[in-house]
Amino acid sequence: MRRTMKILGVGMVLAAGLLATPARAQAQVVQSINLSLGGFLPRGEESRIVNDVWLANLPVYRFEVKDFTGGEVSGEWNFAFTDRIEFAVGGAFYQRSVPVSYRDYINKDRSEIQSAFKLRTIPAAAVIRLMPFGRPGQFQPYIGGGVNVTSWQYSEIGDFIDFNDNNNVYRARYVASGTSTGAVALAGFRAPIHGDVYALTMEGRYQTGQGTLNKNDFLDSKVDLGGTSLRVGFLIRF
Repeated sequence: MRRTMKILGVGMVLAAGLLATPARAQAQVVQSINLSLGGFLPRGEESRIVNDVWLANLPVYRFEVKDFTGGEVSGEWNFAFTDRIEFAVGGAFYQRSVPVSYRDYINKDRSEIQSAFKLRTIPAAAVIRLMPFGRPGQFQPYIGGGVNVTSWQYSEIGDFIDFNDNNNVYRARYVASGTSTGAVALAGFRAPIHGDVYALTMEGRYQTGQGTLNKNDFLDSKVDLGGTSLRVGFLIRF
């Protein structure tokens, strides 16, 4: 009897261990890092927010919103809880300076009255990806979304006209900065490289956000930080 109970006890321990193994495997979090290069395209004239400073500047200065399209570098740390759901945190860096001049005014020597508009953003995002098809080691399309917290700085530096003082030209530096919170929507895919450790990635990401400006320094009170990022990257799982 004692021998039978002992055998049963050992069997129960082994069975419990076998049952626990898949549970532990399922609970294991697979981590990865993704480093990307790409570009940022700001929202166009037709979709920018009300009181956006670029919309106010367009009739006065020679430039276009698309001139602010520029390069972006980014990185993410990913946590995959299953083959279908992943949580990620990461950040990016974008900076673009655009030379501008007045449309209807020139200096007395007939040279352009020039300045530069510059925007810098450092968005930090927390997102969730849903991968309905495939698994690591296979082609995986995905969609997702989350929250973006963007540190930004906008400046206008150069020569300006004082329309309240006989149109005198003066040199100045106007700078505003702050932090903005917005939404993120994304879609993309991963293509494996000889297994499930390395993969090439491609992603499109749309973000919203806005910064507040001092109307004593700028022609309007907001700068629209929204736009689309296109990223190509390299992923490593560990």
